[in-house]
Amino acid sequence: LVLLLGLGRAAAAVPLVIWHGMGDSCCNPLSMGYIKKIVENKIPGIYVLSLKIGSNLIQDMENSFFMNVNDQVREVCSQLAQDPHLKGGYNAMGFSQGGQFLRAVAQRCPSPPMLNLISIGGQHQGVYGFPRCPGESSHVCDWIRKTLDLGAYTQAVQEHLVQAEYWHDPLKEEDYRKNSIFLADINQERGINETYKKNLMALKKFVMVKFLNDTMVDPPISEWFGFYKPGQAKETIPLQETSLYTEDRLGLQQMDKAGKLLFLGVKGDHLHFSEEWFSTTILPFLQ
Repeated sequence: LVLLLGLGRAAAAVPLVIWHGMGDSCCNPLSMGYIKKIVENKIPGIYVLSLKIGSNLIQDMENSFFMNVNDQVREVCSQLAQDPHLKGGYNAMGFSQGGQFLRAVAQRCPSPPMLNLISIGGQHQGVYGFPRCPGESSHVCDWIRKTLDLGAYTQAVQEHLVQAEYWHDPLKEEDYRKNSIFLADINQERGINETYKKNLMALKKFVMVKFLNDTMVDPPISEWFGFYKPGQAKETIPLQETSLYTEDRLGLQQMDKAGKLLFLGVKGDHLHFSEEWFSTTILPFLQ
């Protein structure tokens, strides 16, 4: 009888966790609030958690610039572990820097399990420049650029400026490897953490969306886990030509061969996409 009852009821939708990008907040009606609404309309009954770091929207937005990413990831892991809706696992969708932050969650916090990770414009090899920084606060962007140019890898800047923690200077690879407190760690640049590898490989799918006309992320190929060829800042190489892949330090080569990595391109500038594209291309991964 229990079995029959179970069959009669549609399987509950897998919950979704979303993490916003730089200068945004969990619940902005024009960004994450809008995405949450689309998902809830198209997948009835789904539980959507839009991550908020801090006790209000202003703090959440400020933390996207100034709160140590390792602390943010720790805070999120704790939120997810305490949420009864997520016990059986969840899908994750990160926008811009939220994409690589959620990958850190996948690597560091396997419980509750992340099933699929969708990274929309996430910079998985970091950035070497912000050609067109977003948001109203262009003075903040100018200040960030100057700070990064002066001393991205000094301890004070690493501890207190989010964008420095995924600043990847191809002309100073040694400095980056030694002093980056976030990205160099999750990208296995200083040694192999087998747990990171095992946890990431547990994903069913890792979907990476690159914006084909991106004027904000430098280099845009970082959104597909590619980067500049070491030692210069002109020529880029795809993920498959990086040592991270050829040495398979993170399991990406095995995942690629198993068909778990998906590289999607969308026309448009950074985080500019239509509701139609989102509904037809991204929603199927959540259903």
